[in-house]
Amino acid sequence: MTTTELWCDRCGEAATATAHPGCASARQLEPPRFCQHCRRRMKVQVLPVGWSAVCVEHGEIRG
Repeated sequence: MTTTELWCDRCGEAATATAHPGCASARQLEPPRFCQHCRRRMKVQVLPVGWSAVCVEHGEIRG
């Protein structure tokens, strides 16, 4: 199944359904927890120099 809908990478809800001001402010300090493309929970590793988050379907992102 292919979808073009984007998901909030912090709470996992639809990004366009409602505003996510709490998620936006929390994301300034926290890594993403959900993949924006498929809504899967990601494996997140926080390091002193940044973070990495891995989706089994879409791969790794770093910050």
